[in-house]
Amino acid sequence: MLSVTQRVEKLRELMKENGIDIYVVPTADYHQSEYVGEHFKARKFITGFTGSAGTAVITADEAGLWTDGRYFLQAERQMSGTPVKLFKMGEPEVPTIPQFIYKTLKEGGVIGFDGRTVTMDDGESYQAIANEKGGKLSYDLDLINQIWEDRPSLSTEKAFTLDVQYAGQSVAEKLERIRKTMKENEANVHLLTTLDDVCWTLNIRGNDIEFFPLVLSYAIITLEDMKVYMDKDKLGKKEQKALESDGIIFRPYNDIYEDIKELKAGDRLLLDPMRINFKIYSNIPDGVKKVKAQNPEILFKAMKNEVEIKNIRKAEIKDSIVHIKFMKWLKENHDKMTITELSASAKLDELREAQGNYLRPSFAPICAYADHAANPHYESSPETDVPLSGGNFFLTDTGAGFLEGSTDITRTYAIGDVTKEMKKHFTIVAISNLSLADAKFLHGSNGMVLDILARKPFWDRDLNFNHGTGHGVGYLLNIHEAPTGFRWLYREHEIHPLEAGMILTDEPGVYFEGEYGIRLENELLVKNGTKNEYGQFMNMEAITYVPFDLDAIDPSVMNEQEKTLLNNYHKKVYDVMAEYLDEDEKKWLKHYTREI
Repeated sequence: MLSVTQRVEKLRELMKENGIDIYVVPTADYHQSEYVGEHFKARKFITGFTGSAGTAVITADEAGLWTDGRYFLQAERQMSGTPVKLFKMGEPEVPTIPQFIYKTLKEGGVIGFDGRTVTMDDGESYQAIANEKGGKLSYDLDLINQIWEDRPSLSTEKAFTLDVQYAGQSVAEKLERIRKTMKENEANVHLLTTLDDVCWTLNIRGNDIEFFPLVLSYAIITLEDMKVYMDKDKLGKKEQKALESDGIIFRPYNDIYEDIKELKAGDRLLLDPMRINFKIYSNIPDGVKKVKAQNPEILFKAMKNEVEIKNIRKAEIKDSIVHIKFMKWLKENHDKMTITELSASAKLDELREAQGNYLRPSFAPICAYADHAANPHYESSPETDVPLSGGNFFLTDTGAGFLEGSTDITRTYAIGDVTKEMKKHFTIVAISNLSLADAKFLHGSNGMVLDILARKPFWDRDLNFNHGTGHGVGYLLNIHEAPTGFRWLYREHEIHPLEAGMILTDEPGVYFEGEYGIRLENELLVKNGTKNEYGQFMNMEAITYVPFDLDAIDPSVMNEQEKTLLNNYHKKVYDVMAEYLDEDEKKWLKHYTREI
């Protein structure tokens, strides 16, 4: 197997042969997915970095990887000894990718990339740089494919339909909503390339990406029918027929690139600039009017319907049962038997299997002890697995995909006795989580407005955490779902106002390299409150019912209001969950939800 150094050298040879000066390798499939199937992990192949986010840029003399703060430690470790340099996104003096390309590209130079893996917006920004330098783009060459000898093939995993008892709306009802929005935008054609949007519309789920039940697919929706580009044999004959009765026409997966050329002059095509790859965009005929707007499916699926909310509550109770049983097992056995990161993770899976309608983890599990937890996106492996011993924290950030919905829960547990300083930091994280969940706000507020409620307990003490405070959660789709999140830094795809029916996570943390990390995460349901002459007031309900470890709480760090928030949350945990537990478990839970 070639080393990363050898792969970069071979890529540079191909770049030279094809007259390419700079080659860009994003973390992407052909659908702008956050997480991608094995076939699409080209950036991992060329850099050795396995994180979920990052872009590689290769020149004749330099090789760089741009990634965000979640992955700085991991990227430095995994790329040590390779020619790939880490560019820490958002850090002072670190150029953005366009800035780097602009500075590096020579006059008349060529920027290359596989146009299927680069967004329209990014492709246009590269085109603008090339134009200014008197150069050009080369976007039809997948150079990584030419050196990746054992590249995995495209997934052929089976798919299934999600019954309306879980989805809450039929395909026909969803298409009616979409077509209404098309008409409002005076569009007669709508292009979908994002997997979760297609799967949501069709009420289908699959297995083409690890952890995420998605199906490789594109779609073109008109006012009369919907062409779906996928391997239809992933669905059973009965399922195919049911979709065809809703006006679905199945087409081969790759035919989208030619079919898009068949649009007629005068067609008005609704498309999302953030969610279409550069090659498809470049194939749209000149006479077609491009109506650029956010895919309507994004907001439709983010604002969960009543059936989905009812089901999600069931999923949250199921996973809360799991976590309560797990916490009790961990507390009672960590000093009586050998428990490691991986065996603890397996215990969570075992408990989830017993809950019924469990399909899979909803993302790659994070089970991290002591200094491992200082890396927010650490993933344990046989090489890094360690036993849990006393005197430090154990962090689990895991989720379940039930037919009733997806969960995402993080808890940090004190294993044995921890120091007063560690308890102080744990308590600050708990204050942050509870303060955000207690927010009351006017409709129109977005996550940037509310994020200060989570940051203030840290910023008041000159502390911070280098990741977002929360993200939208899909219903058996992507665990990170647009268009809303909690963060203080502007990100265009996360600034939509909070709407009733949205589900978001609340997951502040604090991390000390080489020592420990702490994160506490609940899911929040956005709800309408009072409506009066000032507008629509809103609030959020925590729908995760798992104790915050009182063994790690220092009440002296909290004011009376903060203690009340914790006590009220713990009372609700006990009141909701007691009926699902046996007498011994109820007694245990009563102790870990006692008032402070």
